[in-house]
Amino acid sequence: MPITKKQKRHLKSLVHHLKPVVIVGQHGLTDGVLAELELTMETHELIKVRVNAADKEERKVMLNNICEKTRSELVGFIGHVAAFYRRHPDKPKISLLSD
Repeated sequence: MPITKKQKRHLKSLVHHLKPVVIVGQHGLTDGVLAELELTMETHELIKVRVNAADKEERKVMLNNICEKTRSELVGFIGHVAAFYRRHPDKPKISLLSD
């Protein structure tokens, strides 16, 4: 379920004060990093991730891969830090504003 622009603004306001909880290093999206992303998203729904890729195009590809492999939505990114949201299927913690 894609999120609306209004919902993205709401999520950006919530994620602003958070620190990155997962760091994607020089080896990229390894199985260990993906497992950590899954566990963290299951627990928190809304997370920040630091992506240490060499250039902007590599980062964009990596961010798209994270969205695809974790079934999450990219809320936004600035530089090397990106925010992702995935609603918990049973007990959502974050209430999204409706249009």
